[in-house]
Amino acid sequence: MGKVYVITIVVFVIAKVVFMVANYEGHAFGVGDVWDVVRHGIGLDLSTGLYVVAVPFLVTMVSVWWPSRVLETVMKVYYGVIAIAMMLAFTADTSLYPFWGFKLDASCLQYLETPAEAKASVSGGYMAVRIMVIVVGAYLLYRIYKGVRSQESGVRREGVRGRYNVAGKARSTVFYFLCIPLMVIGIRGGLDESTTNIGQVYFSQDQFLNHSAVNPVFSFFASLESTSSDNVVYDFYDQKELKQLTEGLYDNGSVAGDTLLKTQRPNVVVILLESCGSMFLKVMPNLRKAAQEGVEFTNCYGNSYRTDRGTVCALSGYLSFPTMSVMKMSNKVSHLPSIARSLQQEGYHTAYLYGGDINFTKMKGYLISTGFEKLHWKQDYTEKEQSTSKWGVRDDITFETLEKMVKEADHQTTPNRRLLHEDAIAYSGGENRFLIGYSTLSSHEPWDVPEDKFKTPQYNGFWYVDQCIGRFLKAMKQSEQWDNLLIVFMPDHSSDFEAYNEQHPDRNRIPMVWTGGAVKGPRKLDMICNQSDFAATLLGQMGISHRDFVFSRDVTSESYRYPFAIHMFNNGVSMTDSTGFMLYDLTADKITVSTSKEGDRMARTGKAILQMAAEDLRKLGTTN
Repeated sequence: MGKVYVITIVVFVIAKVVFMVANYEGHAFGVGDVWDVVRHGIGLDLSTGLYVVAVPFLVTMVSVWWPSRVLETVMKVYYGVIAIAMMLAFTADTSLYPFWGFKLDASCLQYLETPAEAKASVSGGYMAVRIMVIVVGAYLLYRIYKGVRSQESGVRREGVRGRYNVAGKARSTVFYFLCIPLMVIGIRGGLDESTTNIGQVYFSQDQFLNHSAVNPVFSFFASLESTSSDNVVYDFYDQKELKQLTEGLYDNGSVAGDTLLKTQRPNVVVILLESCGSMFLKVMPNLRKAAQEGVEFTNCYGNSYRTDRGTVCALSGYLSFPTMSVMKMSNKVSHLPSIARSLQQEGYHTAYLYGGDINFTKMKGYLISTGFEKLHWKQDYTEKEQSTSKWGVRDDITFETLEKMVKEADHQTTPNRRLLHEDAIAYSGGENRFLIGYSTLSSHEPWDVPEDKFKTPQYNGFWYVDQCIGRFLKAMKQSEQWDNLLIVFMPDHSSDFEAYNEQHPDRNRIPMVWTGGAVKGPRKLDMICNQSDFAATLLGQMGISHRDFVFSRDVTSESYRYPFAIHMFNNGVSMTDSTGFMLYDLTADKITVSTSKEGDRMARTGKAILQMAAEDLRKLGTTN
């Protein structure tokens, strides 16, 4: 058992080095950094290794009195499972990090529900290489474990046949029992009040080095605990202090707001641009032109880091969370406020367009529950169209669909809302006002677009989407719908790119552009705001109450007096206001980046907002 433990620790250390080398691009480090990663991460490795040898330890105890071949079979199976699990963890952790920017955790399990979507970002060759690594690595590790086990078993059998009598067996049993408390202490990480946790390995201002030190096996199983329920509880402050810290942060009224629109009842199209951080505007001339002609919010920041989270922030004006996806909480989504439902009450027809699998991350349930009547998605296209990109139907095709939807919705007179088929509900009659939501998908890795203008694939992806935007706006300007049309461009979230990672103050800055004939004229609004503020700002401009949107602020209102933006990522909170930028790592339980002299104050505020939002989520849909 001792040799198995040592081998396990060695494997953990090797995996760290491989992780660093494989993810070297964009993360410069030297030999000294590798040594620091190993040195600081070894404590977590030692603890995790004890989990791995817990079963061999118990089997060894039993084998002192019952050296059966059944036990040897059990151990062979166990080592096979452990070898596969460890290689899966190492390979997934190393492969997913460039896409996610955080260590392996239980959130990856959600993609097992829709494997076709999960593999859309990578090629078949990419998957084949990693499957081969898992198979070969697991086989070699199994052979090593099995060989060591055979040696240890041989020694014990010789002892039994020799002078290993009852007294010797009793002494061995006592020894093993005395080892149990030591193993428990080792797993726990000592006798202090705090137990083994990921934050204990953090040692650097460079998050890549901190992440490299984390054991991915421990990270995965530790995250299962925090995601085992729908709602993670945050209890940073008592209720009195929480109220003091959050007082006045979210005023959800509209007081003599700035007027941006010609009419209070425009037809509305909301376009969520996949992963479009402001750093990509340099290759998006059509979106820049739309911003110059319309209303540009120059200091808008995304609330979250993934599509399922950001969509809820944008369309429901709700906040995001570090490790929870509200969209996937079926018991909560129907109780969320939503732009669609608010406009329905004003006689608007509602529809949503997405070229991918609308069942991914339970998007369909969310959209229907929050008031989108008609859904148009990948299933409604031909097989040829469905295969035009890894994620589904290419954006130039869906932008053409959007153009048709705008023109047809303006003339829709269906007399009722009976269910037509599984995924579509007809528009209601009455005045032909409409809201259409649309999520693009082509500007997502692997950026498989029909453009090759730049050497950088991300630039090609966003250039391509921008060309689609240009054609769509040209068609709309020539249409009879233009004069009463408000088109809003806003990303679902930003993305990592070159130096822009979660530690960069501008990583989550996103474009928000209002254009269309319903816009009064060119404006630039420079106040700091969040993506989640779009709902209240839109409804405020339309003279519609947004009291239910408790975390959305009308940024054109005179009551908007503390401009700030908050962002949640796995597993942390960042905040931006007039004093600068602050990032608080919840795992390390400390500020890791701050450009503000008031970083401590911002950290307290950010944690208070997270706690307040989690409490609101917990109560959402309950009667008490």
